[in-house]
Amino acid sequence: MFHRSIRTVLALAMTITLSWSMAQTLVIAQGTDPGSLDAHVPSDSPSATVTSHIFETLYRWEPTGEIVPHLATGHEVSSDGLVWTLSLRDDVVFHNGAPFNAEVVKGSMDRFLDLDNGFPFTFLLTRVQEVEVVDDFTVRFTLSSPFAPFLAHLTHSGTAIVHPDVVAELGDDHGANPVGTGPFRFESWDRGSRVNLVRFDDYWGDMPGVEGVSFLTVDEATTRVAMVETGEVDVARIFPQDVARVDANPDVTVYNVSGVRTIYIYFNQTMEPFTDVRVRRAINYAVNIEEIAEFLHGGTARPSDAAVAPGIFGYTPVGAYPYDPERARQLLAEAGYPDGFSTTLYSPTARYPLDIQTSETIQSQLAEVGINATIETLEWNSYLELTRRPAGENSITMAMLGWGTVTGDADYGLYALFHSSQHPPAFNLGFYSNVVVDDLLDAARSTDDNSLRQQLYADVLQILRDDAAWLFLYSEAQLVAVRDNVEGLVIHPTERLLAHTASKN
Repeated sequence: MFHRSIRTVLALAMTITLSWSMAQTLVIAQGTDPGSLDAHVPSDSPSATVTSHIFETLYRWEPTGEIVPHLATGHEVSSDGLVWTLSLRDDVVFHNGAPFNAEVVKGSMDRFLDLDNGFPFTFLLTRVQEVEVVDDFTVRFTLSSPFAPFLAHLTHSGTAIVHPDVVAELGDDHGANPVGTGPFRFESWDRGSRVNLVRFDDYWGDMPGVEGVSFLTVDEATTRVAMVETGEVDVARIFPQDVARVDANPDVTVYNVSGVRTIYIYFNQTMEPFTDVRVRRAINYAVNIEEIAEFLHGGTARPSDAAVAPGIFGYTPVGAYPYDPERARQLLAEAGYPDGFSTTLYSPTARYPLDIQTSETIQSQLAEVGINATIETLEWNSYLELTRRPAGENSITMAMLGWGTVTGDADYGLYALFHSSQHPPAFNLGFYSNVVVDDLLDAARSTDDNSLRQQLYADVLQILRDDAAWLFLYSEAQLVAVRDNVEGLVIHPTERLLAHTASKN
């Protein structure tokens, strides 16, 4: 289906390596503009890609799946699992010259954990009761109960360390003037167009091989293709239909890298007719995911057989719904909708590969069983805001989104999206509630027995399938076009394009 020179990567991620050389600015084209450059604020991958160059986390999830210290150097855990003592690096400074130390970590974590701030990923560390300074380079986290994914959650870009004094000084402007400890410092942001970063010469780690990184917002996939072909950009995310064209260019290579993102359509289960499991199951039977994955996505999408993607701890295949429109019609009739019904399907445009095209295909397939779905789309950041409105203000009936389990642990992919404590403005956007699922997810968080955790998550995944909690779609691959004079770019399974070790010749 793709030409012979495309490099398909079956591992979770890869690093592109050619030959080292110093160069100027690496230019990366993304489909959407960041919502904020404050590490604690964004809830989307394009924003996290940018902030991950500016800010750093205490621990890091390697593309191999290993969790390693980063701004921390190691940890000790009490016998009851409630006290985690982390040692910190002593050679780190912020972009403004301020030192990194335990006081800064405490201030950053206190800000992150403050529920009044409304940060989207605070749920990652809600079991942290207190953060204490032990000495200049030692910090202690005290938990309310044992928390198995604690270290995994400290790898999440949303927990990155910000300087509390900078935040206090800048207030709301911090999201437009970020100051971190990463290998690149902020230079400028032309909203809707470009974010410019320059190399931080006092960086504590290995220096990048480029002098700067620019992230261009280019929502049209065909425009991104043209720009990478001409060399106007060095790196661009592309869609399956553009692979053959890009692959024919002798100066560009397309990389197909597995990721951890699952694409789905959620149902608002507080609204008719989606309160009825028969309707939700009918929609799953009515949509031909195999056909969408193979023919629309050119085989780059993998039909979902669980609510998290393969490669995530806790993943167990529980089976996809087969395409069976006759069964869909039968279930609709049993639910009191023999002639179908009308609804609105919300869809992003250009955020995920072929998102609006996928929604249009689903619209057509639903029509065959009598469901008339009108598609609505919005600018990306407005779309996110609409989906996260609380009960009473949320009028969305069904909507497409994607979720990358970027910690590598199913807790992040399941607790956030299905626990009843996580209804909007958190991330359980369909208002799904199941007491048994809540209990299983709570239990999986509280044990360090990995075999037990695996079984608990398997039980959760089976219940979610039986409940038809989503219209289960597919996990996506990352198709990234890279000019051949680029080396060291990391295409991470978390869907971030990282220039930390990149250079150009």
